[in-house]
Amino acid sequence: MHSSAPSLGNGLKVRHLTMMGLGSTIGAGLFLGSGVGIKAAGPAVLLAYMFAGSLAVLVMRMLGEIGSVVPASGSFSEYAEMGIGRWAGFVQGWIYWLATIAVLGAELTGASALVGSWFGVEPWIPAAVFVVFFAVINLLRVRAFGEFEFWFAFIKVAVLVVFLAIGLGLILHIIPGNEMVGTQVFLADGFLPNGIGGVATAILAVAFAFGGIEVVAIAAAESEDPEHSLVNAVKTTITRISVFYLGSVLVITFLLPWSSLGAAEGAAESPFTQVLELAGIPGIAMVMEVVIVLALLSAFNAQIFASSRMLYSLAKRGEAPELFARTSGANVPLPAIILSIVLSVVMVVLNYIDTGWLLGFMLNSAGASLLIVWAFIAVSQLRLRPELERRFDLKVRMWAYPWLTWVTLLALAALAALMLSDATARVQLTSAAIMFTGLFIASVVNAKVQGASPWARK
Repeated sequence: MHSSAPSLGNGLKVRHLTMMGLGSTIGAGLFLGSGVGIKAAGPAVLLAYMFAGSLAVLVMRMLGEIGSVVPASGSFSEYAEMGIGRWAGFVQGWIYWLATIAVLGAELTGASALVGSWFGVEPWIPAAVFVVFFAVINLLRVRAFGEFEFWFAFIKVAVLVVFLAIGLGLILHIIPGNEMVGTQVFLADGFLPNGIGGVATAILAVAFAFGGIEVVAIAAAESEDPEHSLVNAVKTTITRISVFYLGSVLVITFLLPWSSLGAAEGAAESPFTQVLELAGIPGIAMVMEVVIVLALLSAFNAQIFASSRMLYSLAKRGEAPELFARTSGANVPLPAIILSIVLSVVMVVLNYIDTGWLLGFMLNSAGASLLIVWAFIAVSQLRLRPELERRFDLKVRMWAYPWLTWVTLLALAALAALMLSDATARVQLTSAAIMFTGLFIASVVNAKVQGASPWARK
């Protein structure tokens, strides 16, 4: 068992990791997209979020178990190589990298369009500013990146805390000028207005809401004390995200009729904006636009970090060009960061010119890639646990091993089956399967060129 050579920096603290976990999952999707799941299932959308949240908790527990004793810049990609085989590490690493690159452009495009409208300029101008700014941030020592990401995430968390406090005040009639709400809106049409079918539809809408939390395990390799940092970050991140997501959705369903919600085209239609308007807060739509821009930019920043570290790890293992294993004087993977920045610009251009199948394929495969990533993590943990127990004093243990790991795999299989029943989700799953097949073939070819067995575990 091995991990990549420790040639990156180590300046991240527990608070950085915790906020990175929060920041990478509390994004524009929560502020703009939560109405989709609520529209599908009504108050029972809470069951869908509990399903998705439980999967995220179990996956993070598995990552915490392995990562606390084997910190690695490639995290779950390296664990797949250790537990399953070289081909699995290759496929896992590249599919995560490609998915991350695919969404970089969408986030930058969304943020630039909003900022451009504020100042009456073409969106490419703020996009160029953001690219230069975040390139500089990521090229500095990792501590600087951690500080910026901490404050980005802190703002989003602060907004959610205020939202929960105001929402509770409205529900309990603490805020003057509003009537006692109680459960009259929440249960107006029953808890399951659209039945179990509605919950199934909502699961598809929110299944990947917690995607991005795995960046904590990647970042832990560059923390001052990887073992304790990851242990603490895993525990606190899981708790806080559960509170913020479930708490926010509970407030929304208590105060807004479920049938009035849906996909929000902008900040003014966000369920969060609508709730805060009930409290009579002036200019709240503009405030939410600022929060959405920060959410998009925070995710953009974190994904440049994650994609560059994954590419660095692949290069260290001979599964990407050796160039990308090089680091700068600041101990950051310079060529890998530059490539992520350049490709984010390319993806923005593709978003603007709408090239058709290429952009669609990339975004669709990214939509279902988390399913593959999480499944690999579960199989890796299943295979590695006995060896880890023999070699290390595990500070974090997966609960009820191996049964809950198998439950996780069954839940992921059930989610895949559910995706096959929906036209949009089926396209995403098919695209991810095509990408998986292509990467599997590439992994075998790469291993043969390297004179290694694609099936060997490292």
